[in-house]
Amino acid sequence: MDLKESIRVIPDFPQPGISFKDITTLLKDGPLYRQAINELKALVAHMKIDVIAGPEARGFVIGAPLAYALGVGFVPIRKSGKLPYETIEVGYDLEYGKDTLAVHTDAILPGQNVLIADDLLATGGTIATSVSLVEQLGGVVVGAAFLIELVELAGRNKLSGIEVVSLLTYED
Repeated sequence: MDLKESIRVIPDFPQPGISFKDITTLLKDGPLYRQAINELKALVAHMKIDVIAGPEARGFVIGAPLAYALGVGFVPIRKSGKLPYETIEVGYDLEYGKDTLAVHTDAILPGQNVLIADDLLATGGTIATSVSLVEQLGGVVVGAAFLIELVELAGRNKLSGIEVVSLLTYED
C-alpha cells in the first residue's frame, strides 16, 4: 500500500465542508510509518539542521522520529500553559478559532538551524506561529517539512523565504 492510500479521509469533520485527513491509519502501520519518516528524511537531507521543532500534538509524531532519524534534537512547541519552564508565547488564528503556542526560552540557541516539522500544512497559521517563536529565540528556520499539504489552502504562502517540503499533497 502506498502512503496516500493509507490516509483515511473523513468528510465533513470537524465541520461540514472539511475533508479531514486522518493519519492515525498510517501511524498504526509500523512499516508505513517508518517509510514516511524515511522519505521525509530524504527530502530534508540536503538542509543543515541542528534541531527540529514540532507543534503540538501531531507535529510530535512527525518531528520527533524525524529528529531521531537525522540524529538531531527535538523541541516541542506546545499550547500555552503546558511547558514547566519560562516560555515565550505567540497567539494565532486557526482554521476554526484561535490558539496560543509556546516554547521554552532556552529551547533554541541563537544561530541554530531549525527545521519545523508537522503532519499537515493547511492555511499555514500554526507553522507561521512556530516560525515566529523560533526566530524570537534567534534560531534560523532552514525549512518546514510536512507529511501532508492541502495545496488549495495555500499555507506555504505564509512561509515565504522558507523551503517547504511535503510528502503527500491533496488538492481538495
